[in-house]
Amino acid sequence: MELNLGWQNFYREIERPDEQINLAKAALFYARSEYPNLDIEEYLNAIDTMAEELRDRLPETRYPLKVIQTINQYLFEDLGFKGNTSDYYNPSNSFLNEVIDRRTGIPISLSVVYLEIATRLEFPMVGIGMPGHFLIRPDFEGAAIFVDVFNRGEVLFEQDCEDRLQQIYQRQVKLEQRFLAPVSNRQILARMLANLKHIYLKLNQFAKALETIEAILMLFPQNPQEIRDRGLVYYQLRQLPKACQDLEFYLAMLPNAEDSHTIRQLLQKIQ
Repeated sequence: MELNLGWQNFYREIERPDEQINLAKAALFYARSEYPNLDIEEYLNAIDTMAEELRDRLPETRYPLKVIQTINQYLFEDLGFKGNTSDYYNPSNSFLNEVIDRRTGIPISLSVVYLEIATRLEFPMVGIGMPGHFLIRPDFEGAAIFVDVFNRGEVLFEQDCEDRLQQIYQRQVKLEQRFLAPVSNRQILARMLANLKHIYLKLNQFAKALETIEAILMLFPQNPQEIRDRGLVYYQLRQLPKACQDLEFYLAMLPNAEDSHTIRQLLQKIQ
């Protein structure tokens, strides 16, 4: 894929060491694929302004819970940010500029706004990539609280996280400790892009799905599932030599994958 300026800037940003990646910048760079005239600085300044307004409200003693309550009051009560429960699968929910403009989004995009503000306030927080839901938590030793940004910054404890999983999956789900492990900046960006990819696939917008898969592969070049999905999208776009190349590479990486029989059948059909 020939990279336009937005994707070139995205690639340059994610080439930094993970802890130096600016999440907001990277997310806005990939948003340029949808909004070519997007003014990146305008939205970075918007986040800066929110952080500055919040700084004056912070308690003198920065107890984590007090800081979270202050951020929650400002974001959800004063500014009206909220989770988009009525149109969850709208692609706009995955573009940071739209989330800031409309003050609505999905768990991970709202969490990026929260994380970026917290960074500017020198209040370290990390993303928690639970299955089916995204949370954040203060990055302090012994911090046992989690913040559900999609639900107006609701503060959760570990048992609450298990309850939330069961609500999402509508069945008994045992909370494993790995579900609560912090995720890297690259993993956050990959998850945002994966959400967008699934929406585009559902809408049969294969060219846009291909762009998002290419971006995920910039982050994790050897991800077998994304290589497989790129091959399947190439098939839908009738780019059959490229489809064969990716699907054969996927089978070479995972010859005993659960879907290996199906992929082999598709390859026979193409060939």
